[in-house]
Amino acid sequence: MKSGKSKGWIITGAALGINLILGLLYAWSVFKKALVSEWGWNDVTASLPFTVSAAIFAFTMIFAGRAQDKYGPRIIAILGGIMFGIGLMASGFSKNPAVMVITFGVLGGIGIGLGYSATTPCAIKWFHSTRKGVISGLVVSGVGLAPVYIAPLTALFLKSYGIQQTFIIFGAFALFSIVLFSLILKNPSPDYVPFQPAAIKKSAGTSSVNISWAEMLKTKQFYFLWLIYLLSATAGLMLIAHLASIAGTQAAWKAGFILVVVLSAFNATGRIVIGFLSDKIGRKSSLVVVFLLQAANMFLFAKYQSIPLLITGAAIAGLAYGSLFSIMPSITADFFGVKNLGVNYGLVFSGWGIAAIIGPILGGIAMVNYGTYSMSYIVAGVLLLIGTLFVTLIKPPAISNSK
Repeated sequence: MKSGKSKGWIITGAALGINLILGLLYAWSVFKKALVSEWGWNDVTASLPFTVSAAIFAFTMIFAGRAQDKYGPRIIAILGGIMFGIGLMASGFSKNPAVMVITFGVLGGIGIGLGYSATTPCAIKWFHSTRKGVISGLVVSGVGLAPVYIAPLTALFLKSYGIQQTFIIFGAFALFSIVLFSLILKNPSPDYVPFQPAAIKKSAGTSSVNISWAEMLKTKQFYFLWLIYLLSATAGLMLIAHLASIAGTQAAWKAGFILVVVLSAFNATGRIVIGFLSDKIGRKSSLVVVFLLQAANMFLFAKYQSIPLLITGAAIAGLAYGSLFSIMPSITADFFGVKNLGVNYGLVFSGWGIAAIIGPILGGIAMVNYGTYSMSYIVAGVLLLIGTLFVTLIKPPAISNSK
């Protein structure tokens, strides 16, 4: 048991490392600002590579998750690292928006989906079910934390080397690093029994069932979870795509990448802290708290017209948004089991993919049509309130175990 526990922590560390690199996606607002100011792209056009990448990422998770369940995480993560690295490097060879939609959006998105799908399900399988929230939080905190170092590096590299060279540098780094971490990933053997400390008692939410993706699609709980993901992620994704521009628009702050760092730091914190909290007080209670907090933040965001207020708003937004990535895979495992978690969570995660289309475009349209992001904040706040209502209605499925 001791060796299995140690192996689980090593694999969790490797999964965290992969996500620290895949999180480059969340530094896009720094790239977007440069594309607008240096290459003359408009706000909507400059958001498209991010939007397409996030959407492709989410839908790749469905197929990559099933492949990870079947073939193991290592080969899937290696393929992801290669695709992501190539997509980034290829983005450095063209100034055409349509080309960058293909390179960063399609190729990069597939790479992120492959890599990300191999991390959380793999790590969760090495630990007792009562630790799903905290382990999920630790692994996915890498994606949230990544822009803390990537955003200032991006700003520095853009200033020193320009847009094209920055893409190439990051692409080479991503390819090498992700492949290296991927070599460590491994699922436990079918007869592996996770270590359970005596202090841990089986939680009420723990389920011994293992539901197939086909059976899951027959439950109303799947559609509730899918809608909850879509409605709640829209606000965070809208801010992530436009945060550097929001800083300039609302506070005339040119160092908008600092807001990206703030949001990212609290994004990572939310993944760990709220993941731990959800193991203690339950997934539903945790979601209600963070959704209401984020809704209030969105309704007030247009009033944040000073640097301290923007920093506060970005911190709250990051905390609430980050919580999704520890609670949603955990509640998916609670409801449908861990055996098919890769594909099951991939299907639930596709709701985030739709939000990745709606959120950035919502912010871009508001800015182009009204010269302000205020309308997008209101829409995002209303969606969060609807999501909160769905959370209060959802209950674990009454469904028999399947193979």
